[in-house]
Amino acid sequence: MRLNMRNIFKDVCMNEKNNKWSTAISRQALLYSSNNDLRSEFERDFTRIIHSNAYRRLKHKTQVFYSPQDDHICTRIEHVNHVQSISYTIAHYLGLNEELTKAIAVGHDLGHSPFGHKGEKILDEICKKDLNKSFWHEKNGLYFVDNIELLEDYEGFKQNLNLTYAVRDGIISHCGEIDENSLFPRNEYIDLSEYKYPNQFAPYTWEACVVKISDKISYIGRDIEDAVSLGILDEHLDKLYELLGYTSETINNTVIMNNLIYDLCINSSPDKGLCFSENALNLMNKIKKFNYEYIYLSKLLKASDNFFSIVLNQIYSTLKDAYDGNNTLENLKTLEKYYPHLIKRFIDWFNNFSKASTKNNLKNKKLFDINIANDYYLSIIMYISGMTDKFAIDMYNEIIGF
Repeated sequence: MRLNMRNIFKDVCMNEKNNKWSTAISRQALLYSSNNDLRSEFERDFTRIIHSNAYRRLKHKTQVFYSPQDDHICTRIEHVNHVQSISYTIAHYLGLNEELTKAIAVGHDLGHSPFGHKGEKILDEICKKDLNKSFWHEKNGLYFVDNIELLEDYEGFKQNLNLTYAVRDGIISHCGEIDENSLFPRNEYIDLSEYKYPNQFAPYTWEACVVKISDKISYIGRDIEDAVSLGILDEHLDKLYELLGYTSETINNTVIMNNLIYDLCINSSPDKGLCFSENALNLMNKIKKFNYEYIYLSKLLKASDNFFSIVLNQIYSTLKDAYDGNNTLENLKTLEKYYPHLIKRFIDWFNNFSKASTKNNLKNKKLFDINIANDYYLSIIMYISGMTDKFAIDMYNEIIGF
């Protein structure tokens, strides 16, 4: 490896010397602290994220393959950990802030719905129909860390995560569906509510750019390894060997990722941006095309799509049909004898964020007015989006069972 490339980004690292530092570590509100905390601002974000329920639920959310019987097939939390590992390696070599990349990486997919991108598409359809707005997991991730996820403070009150601007920006800016080379951060500080669609703005920091690229490196390699393990690519292995230029013994995530990480590290610079060689970029695009054709659009994966739609739409309509302004909670309680787990848990969850909540252990933002139908519909979508695959199916089975 060309040692003169090591730490080449150290002068643009997100630290106290960076002119973006004060905005990067800013929070929406003052965060409680203790006089014996050893962590930096970004380390605090990292631990706040991994202690959140949304992070814990990632282990039971689909990455690509729904409900695999093989324990070694990637779930959403494994993908997140792969991105954390890749982004750390790149940031460490280039001289960027590893603590920041680590925090962004573990939080970047908190907004994913059950059933992966298929579930995301279903919730998007519901949102457009009832709320005239789009649902996309990057924006939902920001909404979750800003408004939904709660942690107890030192006095036992539940508060919002209240992450730094740099981490929040990295979450909403992480979209890995990029084809361009030479990724640069934007210079301007923006209100992140200005985001209207994925990939609208470049990330604010070089570290977030690293996570954005690491996301893509992670999924294109691991998805192939999983598909090979499951036998989905049995009829297409010759094409795969030819494409990668590897033998059958070397098709694994480690080889694919390592080659791409190395290529990125030796070709990137603050002047050129984060970029691959032409050969590596072409290979990535070919791998992505192969994955779409033979993995993501496989008939074997399509078989479950209708089921996902039925599950999520049924849960949504069951809760939506209870709406009647101030009478909604009473209507829900009437349904509790039929759907005890769904209704009890939803009411308890809703009361954490209701503007009329009487809970005395909360110091979080209050989001939903029961008298506004769209507030209530949005609350259902947020509740569903946080579900694991299994919980969503359990709630559906409760609805249809007697």
